[in-house]
Amino acid sequence: MRLRRYEGNPILKPKPENEWESETVFNPAVVYDRGLFHLLYRAMGIDGISRIGYAVSTDGFNFFRFDKPVFTPKLILEPRGCEDPRIVKIEDRFFMTYTAYSVRGVRIGLATTANFIEWERYEIEWAERDDKDAVLFPEKIDGKYVLLHRPMHKEPPGIWISYSDNLADWYGHREIMGPGEEGSWDSKKIGAGAQPIRTEKGWLLIYHGVDEDHVYRLGAAIFRLDDPSELLYRYPEPILEPETYYEMRGEVPRVVFACGACEVGDKYYVYYGGADRVVCVATIDKEELLGKCISISTC
Repeated sequence: MRLRRYEGNPILKPKPENEWESETVFNPAVVYDRGLFHLLYRAMGIDGISRIGYAVSTDGFNFFRFDKPVFTPKLILEPRGCEDPRIVKIEDRFFMTYTAYSVRGVRIGLATTANFIEWERYEIEWAERDDKDAVLFPEKIDGKYVLLHRPMHKEPPGIWISYSDNLADWYGHREIMGPGEEGSWDSKKIGAGAQPIRTEKGWLLIYHGVDEDHVYRLGAAIFRLDDPSELLYRYPEPILEPETYYEMRGEVPRVVFACGACEVGDKYYVYYGGADRVVCVATIDKEELLGKCISISTC
């Protein structure tokens, strides 16, 4: 089971004429809403500070791109940048989680919008500051907001879950999936990638895994619908790994890193950064991907 790269990759490249995105554009989030693919991506210019850009498409491959960032760092909260966005729609609002980078380290950032231009930030009350790879589930579960994330001080680095009633106070923190066995493709660390997608078999999560040689690959897992802390299935092999020139060579070589995926028709579209320099997309048939867990009795 492998994702199929779009033959026109990369779909977004750095734009030298725009200072804020002149060096790299990567790690894109996506949400499909009312016939449009809304893409948020991390961009860096010559100042080395990450900002969030926005692009929109009708077909998922050809994007119209805004010339100015739609989300920029706040001096006090994240003076070193806003990194790796993930986006979901809950009811009538879009919610973006991102990594807020300050002089004290990194923390989870959260903001909401109705139009991708005007944003309102939430201040998350979090016991641990060094945390990242955060993504919300696209609906409340048992009346609660649910978040996946990765505390950086925990060993080995795995995927954790937390719950909230108000998006500010979070509780119930615990690990739900750890790295793979020694020598495997995801043995060093893993983290949540794209937002979870509801399927008839459970919540589909596209995640990233890193091996001892620091190669970043993508994997797939299924969690229980009414209790997403319960792992039902974990595909043993990567579904995408660095192979092309734009994944092997860049700011950080040998990296495919997904922050967004969506279901459109009978396909899943997975958006990812190639070697921390460009934005790419790959697809897979729903039947092909979900068929791999058909023998799991709890699915």
